[in-house]
Amino acid sequence: MNLEGEQVHENRVSGTLVWYYHICRRQVWLIAHQLTPDAEDPNLFLGRLIDQTSYAREKKELVVGSSKMDVYRFADGHLLVGEVKKSSRSRKSARMQLAFYLKELAAHGVQAQGELRFPAERARETVVLDAPTVAEVEETEREILRIIYQEKPPPPEKCRYCRRCAYAEFCWA
Repeated sequence: MNLEGEQVHENRVSGTLVWYYHICRRQVWLIAHQLTPDAEDPNLFLGRLIDQTSYAREKKELVVGSSKMDVYRFADGHLLVGEVKKSSRSRKSARMQLAFYLKELAAHGVQAQGELRFPAERARETVVLDAPTVAEVEETEREILRIIYQEKPPPPEKCRYCRRCAYAEFCWA
C-alpha cells in the first residue's frame, strides 16, 4: 500500500518493455497495464512465425527472472543467448533488450554472450555488456518504472513505427 492507502502493484521491468521503450513509450504503459494490442495484427503474427521457424537446431526460450530469451546454446563452454528479430530496422531497441537480458543473467551469476539475429537479412550482431551499456540499461529501467507508475499513458506521438503498430487503432482512432 502507498501513503494514500491505495494498492500498489509490484511492476517489474521486462525485456519486452525495454524493447518498446526505445520504440514508443506509450506502448510501455499500455503493455505494463495489460492492455493487449490487436491480436490479429499481421506484424504480430509474422513475428511469432519467424520466432517459431528460425534457428530450429537451437534451444528455444531460456527463461530467467522476468526475461525470456528467444534462443540459446552453449559453445566452447560459454552461454550464448540470442534475440531474433524480423529486421534490423529497430536495431537500437533490440540491442538494449538483449543487453537487459545479459544484465539479468549476470545478476543471477551467469556470464553470457549476446547475439542479435535477423534471419530475413541473414545477419547477426554481437552485443557486449560493458559499463556504458549497463548504465544505459539502468537508466532505461528507471524511465520505464516512471512511465508505468503514471496514472495515464503518455500521449500518442507519431513516429515511423505507428504505421505498423498493433496499438494504432487505440492511439489514433
